[in-house]
Amino acid sequence: MGLLGLALGGCQPNIDAPAASAGTATFTTYLAVGNSLTSGYSDGGLYREGQLNSYPNILSQQFAAVGGGAFTQPLFTEAQANGTGYLRLTGFANGAPVTAAVTSNLAVRGLSAANGQVLYTKFTDPVNNLGVPGIRLADIQTVGYGSVAGNAYFERITPDASASQTYFQRMQATVAALKPTFFTEWLGNNDVLGYATGGGGSPSPTATITRTDTFTLKLNRVLNVLTSGGAKGVVATIPDVTGIPFFTTVGPSARAALAAASIPTAAPFVYTTGLLAPGQANTRVTGTLADIRVSGTGTLLLTLTAAPYVSLYGRPTGKYWRDYYQQLRPSLPATVPTFGVFLAAMQIDTTKAFGMSTGNPFPSVLVLDGTEQTAVANATTAFNNAIVAATTARSLALFDANTYFRGVAINGQASNAVSNSASYVSGNLFGLDGVHPTPRGYALIANEILRSINATYGSSFNGVNANDYRGVSFPQ
Repeated sequence: MGLLGLALGGCQPNIDAPAASAGTATFTTYLAVGNSLTSGYSDGGLYREGQLNSYPNILSQQFAAVGGGAFTQPLFTEAQANGTGYLRLTGFANGAPVTAAVTSNLAVRGLSAANGQVLYTKFTDPVNNLGVPGIRLADIQTVGYGSVAGNAYFERITPDASASQTYFQRMQATVAALKPTFFTEWLGNNDVLGYATGGGGSPSPTATITRTDTFTLKLNRVLNVLTSGGAKGVVATIPDVTGIPFFTTVGPSARAALAAASIPTAAPFVYTTGLLAPGQANTRVTGTLADIRVSGTGTLLLTLTAAPYVSLYGRPTGKYWRDYYQQLRPSLPATVPTFGVFLAAMQIDTTKAFGMSTGNPFPSVLVLDGTEQTAVANATTAFNNAIVAATTARSLALFDANTYFRGVAINGQASNAVSNSASYVSGNLFGLDGVHPTPRGYALIANEILRSINATYGSSFNGVNANDYRGVSFPQ
């Protein structure tokens, strides 16, 4: 499993650490291609501290010891250091963490007239880090992806005159200009993540699972470009998303809360399945609280059963039907003009206990049921098979992120005798969105990538001391 990750204590620097060497690879010019994980996204947002602690930036600092050159990221300025905004921990209520949005010193320049999305302060200088939050392999050749109607993170780093440029074309142009000697490639997570975090029922068009043939075709196109000049690099697999705190937090805490209130686990747990909307079959599944998947410990972590996961957003505050209505509103028929009419069409009675009554069940978007878990697992396996095949065919290094994160989810990860785990907040490896790593988590990922580089290219990078990087920030 992931003794790979647990052995990282041996990858920490010490006084007698040997000097780094490049082996058979050349690290003069490094290019990072990927999504939110590559950009340094954390705590539900992209901000300067996260960017500075992105795994590519950490890697570039290691590469500098063997001749690596400048590594430019599209950093937010100090004045707009909070970037897109993000979540911060404000305290605890009844033992549960309470978060709030950071709204000061943002890099927001306005709203898109095309679709109302937030637009961020431009950074259009050449960059070495092409990490774009939200991008899927399915999106890389979408025309207009860098326009105000496209992906706001990509639009931020795309000159206005190039608004029709695709991500793939941007990558081609960057390779031609930089002539990278080394690269990291970690695309593909979002080709299944959006479906999973949306409970398989989000109305967003990006919350679908990409077809395997499309995924494979575009993955190979990306790697063909990155290796066209003889560059070597590392390609990462896709972690199974059901092992992250987004899915492993609410079930256990819900049981604990009900137990504290003397409510037995035999109490009803009711949820809907499928994309539920007026005019569709209103299917409700009734079980018990004991049926909620409790993940994060033992060997049953990734065993598929009919038992559902409840997402991090599934805390029963009772506001989710209104949120779901707002998501669906653009696609609702004119006969469903108001929230009240929507509830009536859905046969929802909000006076009933949320999630404990057939009249007011958990929405599908908050639950990943057994069928959806199978779809996620099958896609993850198919995508990773394609990644391994494409990487092996080109003799590139492989960072098996799936194996690594599985090991972290089951056993945690120690760094220089400091224990870390995949637990929400207390584990220090994942940020407050339950999906993306903290700076310490990114440091450990960088170390694992360096291990892959060492093993494939005969390099001798020592890695960083992950304890020098923060975990979750607690209120002062």
